[in-house]
Amino acid sequence: MNRVAHLFVMFIAPAPLAAVDYARDIKPLLKERCVSCHGTVKQKGDLRLDAGALISKDVHQELLKRVNSHDEAERMPPEGARLTPLQIGALQQWIAAGAPYPSDEVIPKKPSEHWAFRPVKRPELPKSAHAHPIDAFVFGEKAAAPHAAPNALLRRVFLDLIGLPPALEEQARFSSDAAFVRVIDDILTRSEYGERWARHWLDVVRYADTNGYERDAEKPFVWRYRDYVIEALNKDKPFDRFVIEQIAGDELPDKSLESHIATGFLRLGHWDDEPADPPTDRYDQLDDIVSTTGQAFLGLTIGCARCHDHKFEPLSQRDYYSLVAVFNPLERPRQGRTELTVKIDDTEVYTWKQVEGTPPLTHVLLRGSPSRLGDRVEPASPSILNERLAQKSRLGLAQWIASEKNPLTARVIVNRVWQQHFGQGLVSTANDFGLMGAAPSHPELLDWLAHWFVHDAKWSLKKLHRLILTSRAWQSSSVGQRAKGGESNPAVASSRSASDSLPYALSPSLYRYRRLEAEAIRDSILAVSGQLNPKRFGPAMRPSIPAAALEANTDKDKIWKASDAREASRRSIYTFIKRGLVVPMLETLDLADTVSSCPQRQVTTVAPQALTLFNGDFVNEQAKHFAARLKREAGDDATKQITLAWRLALCREPSNDEMTKMRTFLQNESLEQLCRVILNLNEFVYPE
Repeated sequence: MNRVAHLFVMFIAPAPLAAVDYARDIKPLLKERCVSCHGTVKQKGDLRLDAGALISKDVHQELLKRVNSHDEAERMPPEGARLTPLQIGALQQWIAAGAPYPSDEVIPKKPSEHWAFRPVKRPELPKSAHAHPIDAFVFGEKAAAPHAAPNALLRRVFLDLIGLPPALEEQARFSSDAAFVRVIDDILTRSEYGERWARHWLDVVRYADTNGYERDAEKPFVWRYRDYVIEALNKDKPFDRFVIEQIAGDELPDKSLESHIATGFLRLGHWDDEPADPPTDRYDQLDDIVSTTGQAFLGLTIGCARCHDHKFEPLSQRDYYSLVAVFNPLERPRQGRTELTVKIDDTEVYTWKQVEGTPPLTHVLLRGSPSRLGDRVEPASPSILNERLAQKSRLGLAQWIASEKNPLTARVIVNRVWQQHFGQGLVSTANDFGLMGAAPSHPELLDWLAHWFVHDAKWSLKKLHRLILTSRAWQSSSVGQRAKGGESNPAVASSRSASDSLPYALSPSLYRYRRLEAEAIRDSILAVSGQLNPKRFGPAMRPSIPAAALEANTDKDKIWKASDAREASRRSIYTFIKRGLVVPMLETLDLADTVSSCPQRQVTTVAPQALTLFNGDFVNEQAKHFAARLKREAGDDATKQITLAWRLALCREPSNDEMTKMRTFLQNESLEQLCRVILNLNEFVYPE
């Protein structure tokens, strides 16, 4: 070869194409650009492109024709950028080679085969040396994880169920495993249980006391809904009834004031009292209801289908607007920019008003625009679940959601309860049980619990708590997790999120070591200082706002007048939650987002948390009360003061080393400062 020819080959002639690999080149391309319309969820033209075995030879040339077409009506993909010449070339080369694919390629299952859409069936208990059904699933033939120390377990169960540490007399009564069962039963009868667990539900249903947006006006009498939730949990209202009352309590044959108040759930969302585009705002309000209902009760992200068919779930735009049709007859009582309530039996109830007469027509909105009406739709459940509503009304929808035949509802609530007890659900995406959600870590256990909850417990949440808390899985020690680097106090830890915590496989048990929520920390501080006000129910209390936060607020007229010290010492669930100005201590310690359903609190670790707990006005004030309590109850003896402080705050005796250090500390610092230190210990802001 002469020099000119050599240079031509090197610099001018195209290099030979590398062989196209299906797994490397073709499947990722099809997944990115084709599968949203030609996969398991949707099969436009009855064509699937999500597995090589499904791409028959008779579509090869049509596929190439479409990706090469310059006709916008027939080119594929129909949206977004065209395929590049390299991508088209790869498809051509693959098809020319006979469209080969691995013989062992897994063909994705149809949406109807997805685990969450299948009927709930009770699996057999696995062979195990453990009598408790949960332990049988968790440990199988293996030995159980180490048992937590008795005093640690007592503190854990109190904080778990009522969000407060056990009092001295309660610590004295606890002495054995048999007694622990009685402790669980006793705690579940207390009013503080509802106050603790209602907050978990309020997170899910986006509860707040104001509307948000610019004016952020107060929702009149919305606190009645909060009180309804507390009472429902304390009375152990069956969860299926709890669901029905919140969606359609005003349509029940035996409707009451209580069931009317329950429908406040539908009106909890944020609301713009002076929207720039009223028709769009109307559908924003309906979207808030549909989205929250789908996530809270069904674990489905149905709201993503407002403007188009869901790209990743078997939820169509028609499904979405069929649910909109259920709620379309509702009207928000208002007079101009002022919200009104509905009078029920001489009481002002914060709920929607049902339109009388013929309900308004509902259409699919093309691209989600109120000005572009598509097909008319009527109330219906999502088609993937293949069940018709007995009535085309909210009551019909509520009864379908709460039916034992619904494969989602029991699984979703059982998972939420498990998540609060263990720190992470069996399904880690508590609001998303769809195709894009996480798979269950223990699918058979989840189904066993869901079936047991409906058929054995008769939808009783208290029975579910008891079952979980009596398991060795829950009672296992978290010490192993802490030794391996579990989360630690915000004052000393590096930043990490809840998703960074130890995976189950590395933990000695499913119980996860994690910080208490903001409300439990605040309430525990009030309890040990002796200042906790047990007053229940009624309008929200308004704690004082630190001066720095007041100065930073641009509209000081919107800041409330603080309640007096006694009223402000009520439990945190009664705190006024203003969307535009959250109490700084609660916000800093990761209060739930109130704009949309919150499936699980974030757990951040940032410097302001340490500053809040060590330098904040609230903690310093309570340290004074804590010190005064120690002097009253232990006298002037430093050893007795330290011992009492440890038992009140940490539910144990101080070690010799701790006692020595604290006595030395008191030689130079006041008892008040010692109390301040105790309230900032890792052990105080963690369950154990």
